[in-house]
Amino acid sequence: MTDTDTEEKAEEGGGNFILDIIAEDVASGRAKEVVTRFPPEPNGYLHIGHAKSICLNFGAAETFGGRCHLRFDDTNPLKEEMKFIDSIIEDVRWLGFDWGEHLYFASDYFERLYQWAEGLIEAELAYVDDLTADEIREHRGTLTEPGRPSPHRGRDKEESLDLFRRMRGGEFADGEKVLRARIDMASGNINMRDPVLYRILHATHPRTGDAWCIYPTYDFAHGQSDAIEGVTHSLCTLEFEDHRPLYDWLIENLAVPRRPRQYEFARLNLTHTVLSKRRLTELVAGGHVAGWDDPRLPTISGLRRRGVPAAAIRDFAARIGVTKKDAVVEMAALDHCARELLNRTAPRRMAVLRPLKVVIENYPQGETEELEAVNNPEDEAAGTRKVPFSREIHIEREDFMEDPPKKFFRLGPGREVRLRYAYFITCTDVIKDAEGAVTELRCTYDPETRDGNAPDGRKVRGTLHWVSAEHAFSAEVRLYDHLIAEGDASGDGFLDRLNPDSLEVLDGCLFEPALGDTAPGETVQFERQGYFCPDPDSTPEKPVFNRAVGLRDSWAKKQKKKDR
Repeated sequence: MTDTDTEEKAEEGGGNFILDIIAEDVASGRAKEVVTRFPPEPNGYLHIGHAKSICLNFGAAETFGGRCHLRFDDTNPLKEEMKFIDSIIEDVRWLGFDWGEHLYFASDYFERLYQWAEGLIEAELAYVDDLTADEIREHRGTLTEPGRPSPHRGRDKEESLDLFRRMRGGEFADGEKVLRARIDMASGNINMRDPVLYRILHATHPRTGDAWCIYPTYDFAHGQSDAIEGVTHSLCTLEFEDHRPLYDWLIENLAVPRRPRQYEFARLNLTHTVLSKRRLTELVAGGHVAGWDDPRLPTISGLRRRGVPAAAIRDFAARIGVTKKDAVVEMAALDHCARELLNRTAPRRMAVLRPLKVVIENYPQGETEELEAVNNPEDEAAGTRKVPFSREIHIEREDFMEDPPKKFFRLGPGREVRLRYAYFITCTDVIKDAEGAVTELRCTYDPETRDGNAPDGRKVRGTLHWVSAEHAFSAEVRLYDHLIAEGDASGDGFLDRLNPDSLEVLDGCLFEPALGDTAPGETVQFERQGYFCPDPDSTPEKPVFNRAVGLRDSWAKKQKKKDR
């Protein structure tokens, strides 16, 4: 099967057609060692779409016993910063991947790329152009009309070579001249209509400083960097498909040491969020979110801060597959992967987010007992912990109704419920303030029900979580919801579709003592509430927890309906 056959098969969707291509290359001997690369531009933080590419590139190399490089395509000093380089390195490592000694930068190759550019000029395959960016765009034509040649297209190689060297020497202002490939202004592919290879940028580069004032374009640096590093499979998203002829043209016309091959796959599209670095930058710069690691963003650092495990992101990338067919994935699918993993691994704890005081009047004053609670019913090895119980406790305010409907199985006047890991209690009185708001409940308990069962066999329908008032500590909880309330953020005016309720901050939440031992980066389950992770804003005086994902799994229910 040829590459074309395999890629046409990929149009049908499903599976991972890239692995099929690589397997064929290995079997035929065309690839003796598989070398891939993940090549981010350091002009922003990585997002979940990049995670798909990271998992594909590193995973493919691991599958075939090869290696994957981490290479920064740092060719635009106007937008690149060291903080982005540092964050990308941290994110890729956190996801669980290691490039070993193979950390590279396109800027490592600036001198060699420059020499290759001179070689194109000498071969009369490139020329220096004086047109402005707007004029080049105007001359380029449209999808239905061919381009018009620049008046400088016939410039001889000696003059172009002299001008190009003077460009490097800093004689000209930004935009005054560019180096263009001499290909075909009538090509049906606009990318082949004498594309720009070098432009003048008098800007300080985060790694090379002021050593250069001309910089290669992404198209010129990309394939050549792949060739220098011996990359065998250059994996890109579909927007680069029309750039592949230029990628191949440059490889063919330069004295590169090896010939990489480019393959394209569909990028990730996700509901309820933004997967565009430009729009993410707009959100951060405009103060719509609290930085690149805001847990509402789909950035890897935002997901990490929210409490989504790296293993869940890897699982998500594997489940959605790699195809050439564009599709939109529900955010609920990512939540499902996180929830499924955390259900198996996260310790259980009790936290009351909207507290309502309960006084158990027949429980001895001043007495405290320790009750045994299961750390994780899905993992017997997780063991148990001790939870303090006393006369005054707090329950969730929504677990009480003064006039409950028939199918409300929680606490109400005269009703009996079970306290998790503790006793049966019955509400005997309701205390209200001057405005009529409920401020406190009075209850009695049955001391014979400590094991959660009544000796006389009576049953209760509701089980509530709780914390001991004397032993609980106070914390802030941040409840995150979708950044975009409905649909995705494609098209203009996405800022108008931001969800005004994407963040709810609850203060005065009460936690059982064991939650004080939660490690940074550890995600735990608040029983009956969801999965939560300590936020970096936490202090000993004021802990802060973020909700990673709730307990309800709407995506899993949808999948079951589809399977019927």
